[in-house]
Amino acid sequence: MKTRAAVLYQLNEPLRLVELTLPALQAGQVLVAMAYSGICHSQLNEIRGKRGPDRFLPHTLGHEGSGHVLDVGPGVTKVKPGDAVVLTWIKGKGAEVPSVQYSGPDGPVNSGAISTFLDRTIVSENRLIRIPPALPLREAALLGCALPTGAGTVLNGLQVRPGSSLAVFGAGGVGLSAILAARLVNAAPLIAIDVVDHKLEQARRLGASHCIHALRQDPVTALMELTGGRGVDFAVEAAGRPETMEAAIASVRAGGGHVSLAGNLPAGARIELDPFDLIRGKQVTGSWGGDTDPDRDLPRYATLFAAGALPLAELITHTYPLEEINQAFSDLEASLVGRALVVNQGKERP
Repeated sequence: MKTRAAVLYQLNEPLRLVELTLPALQAGQVLVAMAYSGICHSQLNEIRGKRGPDRFLPHTLGHEGSGHVLDVGPGVTKVKPGDAVVLTWIKGKGAEVPSVQYSGPDGPVNSGAISTFLDRTIVSENRLIRIPPALPLREAALLGCALPTGAGTVLNGLQVRPGSSLAVFGAGGVGLSAILAARLVNAAPLIAIDVVDHKLEQARRLGASHCIHALRQDPVTALMELTGGRGVDFAVEAAGRPETMEAAIASVRAGGGHVSLAGNLPAGARIELDPFDLIRGKQVTGSWGGDTDPDRDLPRYATLFAAGALPLAELITHTYPLEEINQAFSDLEASLVGRALVVNQGKERP
């Protein structure tokens, strides 16, 4: 069986759309016909070489998406042919098969446990979650990374309480997902910080009570004014920049303020931290996928979506065919999109 795939052959070069031959399924592997794939900053960092040397070139990419199961390998019990599924990089229950190798026009092409920029893809069983047939695959694609990372940071990591003040630095897919979750628990005030007008406008539509344009006013000063000089109870950093991480730490209150760093910095980047902030009781933690348990949390998010409590469609600002995936990443890099999706062509239901 053949599939089209967007393959990274060299760092800092466009992805190449090539035809690959799929190997036979091994134990614990699942063949999925892709419907939609999310475009994420962490993948952009990988393409641009910001994660350091890449010893797996050439390889496929993509770590969140949705589709239908076409076939399963030996021992797979979590899903079956015909199931609608979310594909996520966050490990859940099931077999862990860390890699697969396709045959390309110039030789072998490597792939990890999950790749989504293909029409048909072979995925490890533990990177799949079955979803109700009524959940649209377009919105379901966000459940693979953006929503569980942003919402999970608020609900699982920070455990934000009603009436708590929360600042979200970066109003991209992850930051906006954090705002949706914070609205669910009635955080107030709920403040979005970004440098792009259309992202702040989207944040306000999704529930932010206040918006701060960080190029027009100092965000820490503005947050202190909003909180009477106290600082916010919680902050989420979702921009992946040293200056926003430092600002997020500065913005939370002493004596228990908690900031979670969800953004991804390029390899080798560093931030400065005043140890006295920690002595004064500020808490700084990281967020690995929002501390998400996919088998527990993703069905919950699907239920909230069905109930109208999670307007996932409003997070999606642009869609691109697989042939335009390089344009999608260029637009992401230029801050022209919110959460963008690649529309794959292998959407057939078996």
